[in-house]
Amino acid sequence: MPVMHFTVRWPDNQELCCYSPSLVIRDYLAPGTSYPLPDFMARTREALHIASDRVRAKYGFACSAAMDQLAHIEATAERFHAWPAARVEVLAFDDHP
Repeated sequence: MPVMHFTVRWPDNQELCCYSPSLVIRDYLAPGTSYPLPDFMARTREALHIASDRVRAKYGFACSAAMDQLAHIEATAERFHAWPAARVEVLAFDDHP
């Protein structure tokens, strides 16, 4: 199963390299695009759940790494909950091993 890494920039300008066990993230996020925080979170949640489900369909178990990544993203996003104009920018995709 192809792995995808994607780099995002949070509202405080910190960058985070994230993991997806599937290329499905490309259907939900686009490099060079800045998303309002709630939209980014909804897109990321859906994409990582689909990615985990694809692993389950292929191997018989969910992808714990995808769920761990989502938990990390959720925890980071919580810091910006009170920022009404918070946006997350998708900087790049890297689908090379």
